[in-house]
Amino acid sequence: MMRALTRKIRVPAVFARLIGETRGVSAVESALVAPLMITLYLGCVGISDGVAVDRKVSLIAGALANLTASCSDSNTNSGGCPGNAISTSEMSNIFAASTAIMTPYSSAPMKMTISCIAIDSNGTVTVPWSATSGGATALTTFTFSSSEAALKVNSSQLIYATVSYDYTPIVGTSIVPQLTLSDHMFMSPRVSTPSYNSVPCT
Repeated sequence: MMRALTRKIRVPAVFARLIGETRGVSAVESALVAPLMITLYLGCVGISDGVAVDRKVSLIAGALANLTASCSDSNTNSGGCPGNAISTSEMSNIFAASTAIMTPYSSAPMKMTISCIAIDSNGTVTVPWSATSGGATALTTFTFSSSEAALKVNSSQLIYATVSYDYTPIVGTSIVPQLTLSDHMFMSPRVSTPSYNSVPCT
């Protein structure tokens, strides 16, 4: 019975030819693999681009803190800090010089803050002045984290710079999501703590 049933089943001629057909196999394989390879490629481009921007964010945070901390009456290379005072125009120059590091990427999504943190003899932390750029919010209070506890030295001051960047991948957020890249930097004043806009850091 089974043998008779098997003999009655006939594969149509068109399918019979396809069973042994090998032409176009490479094209079919490429069509199946290409979407995955393209997605991996675009993902690698987006990630490597984001890593480059993140690196620049760190460099900008360091530049902001360094330029501000080096501003002193005795430093003629600082761009002009008579009386250890940073004017609003000089602060704008510091922001502009640091922003140039982001080239060739756009600096529009970047927010920057430079603040002076003062620790009195009792260990009380205050923020006497804070300058911002790019729509950032000025720092009014500050609390040292456990990893930063060693920086909290009584009767001292620190320059604190923060940078955040809303990174949108060039390949679209469907592959690599939009990220907020950020970094910060502490730096001790080189000679003496500068004031800003006539506000001392005490």
